[in-house]
Amino acid sequence: MRLPRKPSALIVAVLLATVLAACAAGAPGSGPGAASSTGAPTPGSGEGGKLSGTLTVFAAASLKATFTKLAAEFEAANPGTKVALSFAGSSDLVTQISQGAPADVFASADTKNMAKLADAGLLDSAARNFATNVLAIAVPPANPASVASFADLARPGLRVVVCAGQVPCGAATVAVEKSTGVTLKPVSEESSVTDVLGKVTSGEADAGVVYVTDVKTAGDKVKGIPFAEADKAVNTYPIATVGASKNKELAAAFVALVTGAEGRKVLGDAGFGAP
Repeated sequence: MRLPRKPSALIVAVLLATVLAACAAGAPGSGPGAASSTGAPTPGSGEGGKLSGTLTVFAAASLKATFTKLAAEFEAANPGTKVALSFAGSSDLVTQISQGAPADVFASADTKNMAKLADAGLLDSAARNFATNVLAIAVPPANPASVASFADLARPGLRVVVCAGQVPCGAATVAVEKSTGVTLKPVSEESSVTDVLGKVTSGEADAGVVYVTDVKTAGDKVKGIPFAEADKAVNTYPIATVGASKNKELAAAFVALVTGAEGRKVLGDAGFGAP
């Protein structure tokens, strides 16, 4: 009786190579879907599947402190990346993006301005809400005009500065005016909330309507006066990848950082509310 022939060395080698390749493909942390240190998927856009390249983020002026910190954390966690930040009023940023400005990510201080980009088909995907904010009154540290309420801002002779109506903080101010019946007569309407704060800190205004987060960021440069009517105009902040972005994998990772646990902590520490 003839015994079965043993497999040739060539066949054994092919089978072994196939098994090893399958094991390597299934190894955790080795593929393009592996988690990065930011908690987001690590796309294969750089050497070894790591994130790399420059990301341009357009963000509302009220996010300057928090996004500067988050950008630094993102770069530290992903060597080879660079986050370029541009801050301005949300409406101005929408205009820039609509005109072709090369932004990868847009973070707005309200849903209305984000909706303009969505309606124009300029977003890569649906926006995600990541924070909320409410208004407060900022006055010089000594509060020489003795401002104590929103109604006080309508006093004759008081130099009040607000955001322009098309800017989220300005739209929120108008909403509070309507709900309270208090009509303000500002000496200036600014294009961003940081400009309003600047008028107060420089002594050009007796009071300014800003966000509670701006008051907190300013520290002892201003005194913050909260008012209950601010709850009538809570702003929700959304973030999204811009459709024309050439760095969508990098953008998705940054959005994941902002909307994830670390982003919520940084935003919460700055005074932002949960979405």
